[in-house]
Amino acid sequence: MGLENLFNDAVVFASKIDFSISHTTDTVSVFETSIRYLGGLLSAYELSGGQFPQLITKAKQVADKMAFAFVPNTSPIPFGHIDFNTSRVQLATSNIAEAGTLTLEWSRLAKHTGNDTYRQLAENSVRHIAQLPAPLPALAAQGIDPSSGNFVGAYVSWGGGSDSYFEYLIKYARITNTKDTLFADTWATAVDSSLKHLAKTSTVGNHLYLADQQDDGTIRHIGSHLACFHAGNWLFGGRLLNNQTIVNTGLKLNDACWNTYASTLTGIGPEAFGFFSSDGNFTGASPSSSDIAFYDQHGFFIFPGSEDYFLRPEVLESNFYAWRVTGDTKYLDRAASAIDSFNKFLKVNVAFAGIGNVNQANSGFIDDTESFWFAEVLKYLYLTFDDPNHISLDDWVFNTEAHPFRAPSALPVYGSGKLIDQSSAPFKSKSGPLPAVSPIAALRNTTL
Repeated sequence: MGLENLFNDAVVFASKIDFSISHTTDTVSVFETSIRYLGGLLSAYELSGGQFPQLITKAKQVADKMAFAFVPNTSPIPFGHIDFNTSRVQLATSNIAEAGTLTLEWSRLAKHTGNDTYRQLAENSVRHIAQLPAPLPALAAQGIDPSSGNFVGAYVSWGGGSDSYFEYLIKYARITNTKDTLFADTWATAVDSSLKHLAKTSTVGNHLYLADQQDDGTIRHIGSHLACFHAGNWLFGGRLLNNQTIVNTGLKLNDACWNTYASTLTGIGPEAFGFFSSDGNFTGASPSSSDIAFYDQHGFFIFPGSEDYFLRPEVLESNFYAWRVTGDTKYLDRAASAIDSFNKFLKVNVAFAGIGNVNQANSGFIDDTESFWFAEVLKYLYLTFDDPNHISLDDWVFNTEAHPFRAPSALPVYGSGKLIDQSSAPFKSKSGPLPAVSPIAALRNTTL
């Protein structure tokens, strides 16, 4: 962006952080720390042309702490949380997003340090998940136990708790140009399974969405802001596979997600929403008469208890991909509309904050500003209006926190062109509690 002075200040600040200790008793999320801290440090190093080796020093320091999450004599799956002061893990179940969203960051650290152990740790976790028999072909169950390496439950979703595992399958294939087709083929099979089992159309508006599947096999007709990354991911992956059907489907998914913005009073989309389809209307909630009236007008209803907006990026992330893939200026108009809504409804003092209800003008602010507001929302908006050759998708791959990594020249096609067959291996899981998908529940009741 040309803001060299601010960047240089940030390099000086980052180089003084001591990641060997924590000044609180809180545990550290391996997933969040990898995608935000590790990803940010490595991306800054690459974007600045490798001028600041201290960024790699700090990236190595924080990764070396997180490496304790991979416990010998258990499974290749890392534990989700660790105490930085004692280097001890929190014994708890994890999910495939936490365990399967490390490959981009840890492989880049391996590249820049020459220590391939980082890559192996992250990649082995994904290989383990991908090779476990799944509830649906290549659609891994959301929960997983690091102690045993087995799935916990059988919940299938492209939403939070699962999302970025699927995202990184195709992105890892792209950024490494690996000859191993496991990653691209698993992603392609997951997309194929989703089209066969999860893709549904609303009875009003014909909006395409990817439903969830519960432990007992029941289809749950819901969507979420977090899940709306899928549209951009399908556009990205469809292009790499030279598969126009996937690309066209991604554009339809994107339109449905944008509709959740276009339909509310604020012009901002909610945390979660429900649909009715011709083959089912189970959402896990009991929509009120006003919810049904809203559905009859807009083709979805705001899921009860999920009326808030928590500064999430996924809808605008997919809008950015749609713009870069098609060049259709309607995506510029949508981004501009979102900016107007943010300026009108999210400004508080000198910052921006989430709001309690996207369909009310004055629902109160959520007293928290997440780093992904800057890393993702503002960055994707900036790049939507920037020269497409700047941070071109031909040359860069974004991690799930929108930190770009420089990619090698693309291969002609990714994957073997064949779907993965898991029919001979029965799906197995165990019951147990799952970790919270999002840490914001307590914040929803905290207003300014």
